Amino acid sequence: MAPKYHPTPLSGRDRQHLKKELAGSKAMTLMLARQSSDLRSQGEALIQRADDLFCQSWNERMWSVGEPIDPSPTIDQAINGGYPWLQIECSRCRTPNEVDLAALNHPPTTCVHDLASRLRCQKCTKAGRRPPATLLRLAPKPRHGSPKDQE
Repeated sequence: MAPKYHPTPLSGRDRQHLKKELAGSKAMTLMLARQSSDLRSQGEALIQRADDLFCQSWNERMWSVGEPIDPSPTIDQAINGGYPWLQIECSRCRTPNEVDLAALNHPPTTCVHDLASRLRCQKCTKAGRRPPATLLRLAPKPRHGSPKDQE
């Protein structure tokens, strides 16, 4: 887009006034852009903190109630809140495992509690059974060294 053209006024006083107004407009543009950037970064920090608190709250409710609870954080909220790992357990053989939420082939708006019926135990799948996983909690890092993604 071409810059806006301001016709040069004929009188000297009007030229000085136009020059002063253009300089003021440029200064105001920079100031507003800086304020916008500052507020955006503050907002992103607040959203990240809110996602962290939501994940902590969901973990506490999962511990106290013991079943997938709705509403749960979305995959995106869990990752943004610092909880990219979902600790699960096979409902049949009780084998614990971790799932990297960032590596899942699900939309980031999928709620964590909706994953319970989609995650399966590798050990039981090889034996010809497909019991659903039991969700335990969201975690900031895996419990074990190298987790195996399940789905």
